Amino acid sequence: MSGAAAASDPSGRVLVFSKTAGFRHDSIPEGIAAIEELGEQGGFAVDATEDAAAFTRANLARYDAVVFLSTTGDVLDTAQQAAFERYVRAGGGYVGVHAAADTEYDWPFYEGLVGAYFRSHPAIQQATVGVEDHAHPATAHLGRTWERTDEWYDYRTNPRERVRVLATLDESSYQGGAMGEDHPISWCQEYRGGRAFYTGFGHTKESYADPAFRQHLLGGIRYATGAAHADCRPERGYRPLFDGTSTDGWQQAGPGSFTLDTSAGTLTSTGGMGLLWYQARELRSYSLKLDWKLTGDSNSGVFVGFPASDDPWSAVDNGYEVQIDATDTPDRTTGSVYGFQSADLAKRDAALNPPGEWNTYEIRVQDERLRIWLNGVKINDFTNRDPARSLRQGYVGIQNHGEGDEVSFRDIRVKDLPTKGGGHHDR
Repeated sequence: MSGAAAASDPSGRVLVFSKTAGFRHDSIPEGIAAIEELGEQGGFAVDATEDAAAFTRANLARYDAVVFLSTTGDVLDTAQQAAFERYVRAGGGYVGVHAAADTEYDWPFYEGLVGAYFRSHPAIQQATVGVEDHAHPATAHLGRTWERTDEWYDYRTNPRERVRVLATLDESSYQGGAMGEDHPISWCQEYRGGRAFYTGFGHTKESYADPAFRQHLLGGIRYATGAAHADCRPERGYRPLFDGTSTDGWQQAGPGSFTLDTSAGTLTSTGGMGLLWYQARELRSYSLKLDWKLTGDSNSGVFVGFPASDDPWSAVDNGYEVQIDATDTPDRTTGSVYGFQSADLAKRDAALNPPGEWNTYEIRVQDERLRIWLNGVKINDFTNRDPARSLRQGYVGIQNHGEGDEVSFRDIRVKDLPTKGGGHHDR
């Protein structure tokens, strides 16, 4: 399904499955109606069923994603499970809503797909949700926290080691939570060839009338169908260089500037050409992650491996730029090592979200090797062979390119890595 799909011309199809063999949520009709309306908004057709006979190889092949909407208990037989496994392994999408985690307890494949099984819940009440990922389309519209009322699930296991956690619950904000300080409530992952998104929200009828929850659900469906892209690899061990609240540790070199919006947690470029660089610490072997969003055909980039300087051209002449630019020659467009090496354009194009939507870079520097991931897909692998430059140590920065170029950044974070390429799997 294309991310450019128009609502008037559905180019994808989603199956909503809401069979229950245990507790039945009275919000299921509201959930179906909401997803049908989201389909009109998001450019995908929606079929709804409680008939497990829909789970055949031929029928599932018609769909870009299957939504398990508050299913409960054992809802598929062995043949239907096998058909769904084949569907996911062939690249199909899965969305689990709320009690989807209270489903199919004797099916190990499904346990991995949903991420964690339901254990218990306290009474419906308001709680504070902490948003961890601000680039995924399910959470990009949210602030750092989200106050909402729902039925808050505890899970039998914590899925963090296997999934990308998008949001967590603050157990100090409500009564009866039992998972402790780390309580994931929404997550995504690539699983056995397919894409999976789960949200613990959605118990109440009111949820499906809440614009913020509807956008959350739409973003999860768009990820699962492949209409939007996100880095859903597990993430641990990163520390913030820019957390959205201040530019402490950063310094502007050259003309122009970045505008800090603490409500959105963003830095947005104006004027130039200049460079906002992190002068508080020189980096040597690391994984740098950041989220970025273009406005139209704007231009920016992320510089690595340059010496300390108040001159932005020093970074150009002595470091390397990972380019952000919607249109240019292959060695000067998004994902390229500017002027040196194009990205794999087919992989880049397949992973790229368009202007106006967030993307995530991972830039991994080890010794003289520079690798670039876009939304979790490796698109470039470059080795420095210029004796006048070195990636073995240096600073990092983001570019404000010039008038009319508007690029926003948020959640800039880094993780130290071993040297010589060891100890970190090339995923």
